[in-house]
Amino acid sequence: MAWGWFSSLTNFRGFFQREGGMRETDLGAHTIKSHGASVARNHMHDWIILLLLAVIEGILFTVHPFYRFVGKDMMTDLKYPFKDNTVPGWAVPIYAVLLPILVFVLIYVRRRCIFDLHHAILGLLYAVLITMVITEAIKVATGRPRPDFFWRCFPDGVDNFTGPWGDVVCHGKASDIKEGHKSFPSGHTSGSFAGLGFLSLYLSGKLKAFDGKGHVAKVCLVLLPLLVASLVGVSRVSDYWHHWQDVFAGGLIGLVVACISYLQFFPPPHNNDGWGPYAYFQAREESNGNTNMGHSMNPLHVQIRETHVVNQQQTTRPSSTLDEMESGRR
Repeated sequence: MAWGWFSSLTNFRGFFQREGGMRETDLGAHTIKSHGASVARNHMHDWIILLLLAVIEGILFTVHPFYRFVGKDMMTDLKYPFKDNTVPGWAVPIYAVLLPILVFVLIYVRRRCIFDLHHAILGLLYAVLITMVITEAIKVATGRPRPDFFWRCFPDGVDNFTGPWGDVVCHGKASDIKEGHKSFPSGHTSGSFAGLGFLSLYLSGKLKAFDGKGHVAKVCLVLLPLLVASLVGVSRVSDYWHHWQDVFAGGLIGLVVACISYLQFFPPPHNNDGWGPYAYFQAREESNGNTNMGHSMNPLHVQIRETHVVNQQQTTRPSSTLDEMESGRR
């Protein structure tokens, strides 16, 4: 029984027809070839703003963070080992951006809906970039030291607190010290929850996980991306690159932005139309409206013809009556 459900799930075409009420004529009606250029033109400003967000993120990354006062007594919680990342920074775009896009493309291959593909990619990129801009801005503004700040500041273990009011005077590598003041919030965690959280919402809509039928397997698939994002957050604490508050705040930021970005393009997953983007339903209504207008013209022509026939009958009746009266006289 479970295998039969899984087989039907892999058949995306049949799945969307059953769950979403998608007609056979709708499949392949809006493809990259037929509507790709028009969709891109309609959202040209959105893509331009997306590029601006990428530029802002790049600028914020180069800004020196606020160097918060760090006294000798505060170093007690900042002496954790300086370790390498379990999840390197270059891996975040792979699993948080490229992996969801791969899922979107696979669904497009089966469904052939450019609105779904375009809006999913655009919404995902907005979720990730807005999250990273917010995260980096807060990092730069707060300048909270990382748990391994002591060893970034004093690689040889010899401390120095001769600064004003007993502030720390670091003699470590400049890039390590700069990075050591960017603990709050966690960028790995916020980016993971933004990308994988968006993917989770996308899958919940496509699978109709909240249709009230109680298919637990759907929920497991929906929660899988969130589990991966949570494990990334746990690794940030285990690597002593972040405090637990940094991870919690980063996850909250990423998940909230993912929800906002998703709802800009798709109905809520629990909605009956949660399996498709708003643009698809708008295009379908316009198509149905044009079809109905074509059909509505036929009854109008029939009514005009009937009226014309009735008028002809009414005009012929007096002449026939006069003929009868003439024949009676004779």
